[in-house]
Amino acid sequence: MRTRKFINLIAISVIAGLIFSCVPARQFEEMKEKKESCENERRELKKTNENLTTENNELKAKIDKLNIDKNALVTDTAIKGNAYRTLTVQYDKINELYKQLLENQEKLRAGADAETQKAMLLLQQTREELQRKEDELRALEARLNQERANLEEMKIKNDLKEKELAAKDARVKELEAKLNAQDSLLNALRRKVADALVGFEGDGLTITNKNGKVYVSLDEKLLFKSGSWTVEPRGIEALKKLAPVLEQNPDINIMIEGHTDDVPYRSSGNIEDNWDLSVKRATSVVKILLSNSKIDPTRLTAGGRGQYLPVDPAKTPEARAKNRRTEIILTPKLDILYELMK
Repeated sequence: MRTRKFINLIAISVIAGLIFSCVPARQFEEMKEKKESCENERRELKKTNENLTTENNELKAKIDKLNIDKNALVTDTAIKGNAYRTLTVQYDKINELYKQLLENQEKLRAGADAETQKAMLLLQQTREELQRKEDELRALEARLNQERANLEEMKIKNDLKEKELAAKDARVKELEAKLNAQDSLLNALRRKVADALVGFEGDGLTITNKNGKVYVSLDEKLLFKSGSWTVEPRGIEALKKLAPVLEQNPDINIMIEGHTDDVPYRSSGNIEDNWDLSVKRATSVVKILLSNSKIDPTRLTAGGRGQYLPVDPAKTPEARAKNRRTEIILTPKLDILYELMK
């Protein structure tokens, strides 16, 4: 606009010069000075226009960069979850409201004091709300970071548990192998015992596998006379044949249990009742086994059960005969299995 005025002024000056060619020299000089002043002003305006153009371009470049940065931030924020995006949207709305309130504040500054105070109060509330949302965003981001750390820690723990489960699985397989070996050992032991005692099974002898043990049960008629704890020759013969088998299997513990029927024992000497009799009978068998082999005595245990563990609870002569027995219980040493199970 100022440039156009300048051009008009020059045109008027030229026309005036043509019309008033007889103007005195002093007026001509004044006109010349005005022209030069206008030229200077034109150059300043042109320079100012160029500066403004440059500043405008720089501001546009900054705006473009800010828009790029804003898009990058929006993209990055989108991955933080629905809650985080919701808060971001709320934050943007509140920020826009804050800008609008700032504009309204400028408009209301010239208005009534009451309206201005109301706007200032609303502005303060908005600022507080904006600050609260920013705090929530920071807290949410901190929780997200903590959750990531927790997930990483959980992954490490799961890896450790998987390794631990693999180790336990290996131990279980090893334990199963040991148990299978023990079963094989018991079956082989039962065959050896049966082979050693051939001819006695129909004479009050039974051999069974039960609960991971081998039970060699000898009826009273094979070992003792009624009420006696002295082993009969036929019983000594059976025990002598059994002793080498037990000696050759040092990984087997040996329990000898004496059992009686429920008929009260008639006291004789140091024996008071059936319990005493059952213990004495078990001890007699132990002594015969030790005297006819090199079995480690620490492997043997003698015990009496009296009438309290019958195989047949009936009150008949046949049932009582079954209950009057001596059992040699052969148990594999389980030290290795116990170590595996710890």
